[in-house]
Amino acid sequence: MKVYIGIDLHSSNSVVVVIDEKGQKLYEKRLKNDLTLIKAELKRFKKRCVGAVVESTFNWYWLVDGLMEEGYKTHLANPAAIDQYTGLKFSDDKSDARWLAEMLRLDILEEGYIYPKEDRPLRDLLRKRSQLKKHRTGQILSIQDMVARNSGIRISGNDVKKMKPKDLDRLLTDTLAVQAAQSNLRVYECVNKEMKALEKTILALAKDKIEFGNLLTVCGVGVILALTILLETGDINRFERPGNYASYCRCVNSKKLSNGKKKGVNNKRNGNKYLAWAFVEAANFAIRFNPKVNRYYQRKKAKTKGVVAIKAVAHKLARAVYHVLKDEVPFDVERAFA
Repeated sequence: MKVYIGIDLHSSNSVVVVIDEKGQKLYEKRLKNDLTLIKAELKRFKKRCVGAVVESTFNWYWLVDGLMEEGYKTHLANPAAIDQYTGLKFSDDKSDARWLAEMLRLDILEEGYIYPKEDRPLRDLLRKRSQLKKHRTGQILSIQDMVARNSGIRISGNDVKKMKPKDLDRLLTDTLAVQAAQSNLRVYECVNKEMKALEKTILALAKDKIEFGNLLTVCGVGVILALTILLETGDINRFERPGNYASYCRCVNSKKLSNGKKKGVNNKRNGNKYLAWAFVEAANFAIRFNPKVNRYYQRKKAKTKGVVAIKAVAHKLARAVYHVLKDEVPFDVERAFA
């Protein structure tokens, strides 16, 4: 008899449910997040197991990797696409785990991508750089706000980046305000140093990949954007068509239509937020430095809003990058923006 495993993963525990091929419950228990314990509990079902489903939460790495290494066919469920019937009167962790197993049994499970374990640390290191960048920007904004609030002077972000602690003495008269701004500046310098160290490590590990060199030929894409696109995309062959990839990059409109009329929007955030950022950034650079892309942008902008026109350029770039990665060829602006 075939069995199906559903695991509702939490920060400190997991609810494990096993059902048979008729949907009957064979096992149900809340277990501590201990891989050895979970494997021991599931051992008696291993030979008959068709697959195990784990919900994609912030801490799925250890469990999915452990089950795959043990020989289980493991699936990562996409939580945005597996809502249970909204008319249910009661649901809990046990019913959620059972629903995961039931979807696998019925072959209707919407799966997330299990990024290869060996490549995951490099991608996460780049995400750490993105996190540090937000902290760095926060320090710049804090200094700008403090100077504007106390002196009425507006300074640019580039001016803040060039500042030394003594420069703040000329902009601020209060000694306590100066000390506060100087602490922001020191944090900025520390974060900036760490970012450069991360960039050096990431570039050294990724620069020899053919795809990375081809991505640098795309209009508006520099080293950081190329690394982001390469590492966040993963295996390009998991996307059937350019449109699927553009949708994953959040470059496709979210609409809900009925009888030709708009009835609202669907999940706008469905996709990869890092790729969405990368392609919008690339679009902004592309319209500044490439005349052909700029002409396309101006035509779109004349018919709609500027932000919509930028998104249209990002969409074009995403579709072009799909072919750059899939065919391992350089970017051709004439084909992309014909």
